[in-house]
Amino acid sequence: MNDAKINRRRFLKSTIASAVGTAGFPLVVPSSALGRAGNVPPSSRINMGSIGVGGMGTNNMRAFLTQPDVQVVAVCDVTTASNEYGHWYKKGWQGAWFGREPARKIVEDHYAQKSQSGRYKGCGAYVDFRELLARDDIDAVCITTPDHWHAIPVITAAATGRHIYCEKPMSLTIAEGQAMVKAVRRHGVIFQTGTQRRSDQQFRFICELIRNGRIGQLKKIITTIGLNNKEAPPKDWQPMPVPEWLDYDMWLGPAPWVPYHKDRCLYTFRFGLDYSGGQTTNLGAHAIDIAQWANDADGTGPVEVEDLGGEYPEDGLFTTATKVHFRAWYANGVELTCETQDGGPLHFEGTEGWIQIHKNQLTCYPESLKTSVIGPNEIHLYQSDDHHRNFVDCVRERRETAAPVEVGHRSVSVCHLGNIAMTLKRKLRWDPQEERFVNDEKANRMLARTMRGPWHL
Repeated sequence: MNDAKINRRRFLKSTIASAVGTAGFPLVVPSSALGRAGNVPPSSRINMGSIGVGGMGTNNMRAFLTQPDVQVVAVCDVTTASNEYGHWYKKGWQGAWFGREPARKIVEDHYAQKSQSGRYKGCGAYVDFRELLARDDIDAVCITTPDHWHAIPVITAAATGRHIYCEKPMSLTIAEGQAMVKAVRRHGVIFQTGTQRRSDQQFRFICELIRNGRIGQLKKIITTIGLNNKEAPPKDWQPMPVPEWLDYDMWLGPAPWVPYHKDRCLYTFRFGLDYSGGQTTNLGAHAIDIAQWANDADGTGPVEVEDLGGEYPEDGLFTTATKVHFRAWYANGVELTCETQDGGPLHFEGTEGWIQIHKNQLTCYPESLKTSVIGPNEIHLYQSDDHHRNFVDCVRERRETAAPVEVGHRSVSVCHLGNIAMTLKRKLRWDPQEERFVNDEKANRMLARTMRGPWHL
C-alpha cells in the first residue's frame, strides 16, 4: 500500500512537471489514474486546496469551509504570515494577518470546534502550488492569487484532473484566457469564475428583463468602475529589502524580475501592469460580465473598441490606468462604454425604456418593470443563489457552473481590449470568432506577454 501511494505521488509530480515544463498542453490524465477527480460520488466528501490565501483568498476559503460536504485539506501561499495587507473595503483588512500559516490555523480551528476532542491537526501548508497539487487526496482547488498567477495554476490543476474555482479577473491576457479555456475543456474539469454577480438574483432579474425585451431593443450599456483606491508611492521610490515572510521570486513567478517594494505586492499588485489590468479588469470584470450576460454575448465579444481618453501614469511604480474610458460596439449594434466614476451605476438603455442599478438599488423606466414577471415560456437564465455552493454542487453533479471558463474568458477579454485601445489611443477592429485584431499586428502582439523562465504556458 505504501509503495502504491509513493508511485502514485511520483506519477502526479511528473504530470505536474510536464504541465509547466514543456511547450504546449500536457497529455490527458485519465480519471482512473487520479481516483477522485472526474468521478465524485454524491455521498463522498470533496477535498479542497486553497491556492492564494490573502484577503480575498481567505474569504473564499472560509466560504468553502462552511460547506458541509467540503473538507479543506491544504493551503498554499508565498506569504508565511503578514499584517501588511490593506484594502478599502468596510471589513477592514488593514492590520489583519493573512498568509499560509494564518490560513492553516483558521482551517484547523474550524475543524477542531467540530471534533469531539476539540483538537485538529490535518491541514497542509505549502509555498509552491505544485507541491499542493502533487497530493493525491485533493479533488478541487480555489485559486485566489494575483492575476499574473492565474493561468499556470489553472492549466496545471486541469491537467491533473482537479476542479477549479478561480477568482476574477480570470486572466492577465487574452492569450492566457484562451489557454485556460482549452485546458479546462480538454481535461473535462469543472470550472467556476469568481464573478459572484452571476449568483445574485437582482442581476439575474435585470438580465432576464433585457433578454425578454422589456426595454425594447437593447441599444446602449454604460458600465462604470471605481477610482484607484491606493495612493501611488513617490516616483523616486527606492527598492526595499525583501521581508523574510515573503518568497519574492515565487511571488513574481512568470512576471519580469524587478526590485522589491512593499507597494508592488499583496493587495497593491492591482496597480502594476505586469501583474494586473488595473481597475479595468478588477472592477470591470464584474460590470462588463453583467453587460455581456444582458447582451446575450457570453460566447462572443465586440467587433470594435476605441479609446475615449484613458490615462496612464507617465512613470512610477504604479502603471495601470488612473482614468478608464473606452467604448466598444457589438455586431448587434449595441454600444458599450466603460468609464471611471466614483461609485457610478450600471445602466442599460433600450428603444422602449431603461434599467439602472446603483449601489444595489434598481431604478427603471417604466417603473412597472420592477414588478414584471418572467413567464414560463420566456427566457430564464441560469439560476444560482450562492456562487461557492453552486461550484460544489456542479462538481458533485458534473454539470456546468454559473460562470464557466468561457464566460470568464469572454467577459475579461472586453476589459483587455479596452486596456489595449487606451494604450494605443485609437480605434481597433476585433474579430470575436478568431479572437484577433483585424489587420493590426501591433495590437495583436499585445494579446500575449513573454513569461519569465522557466514559467510558460
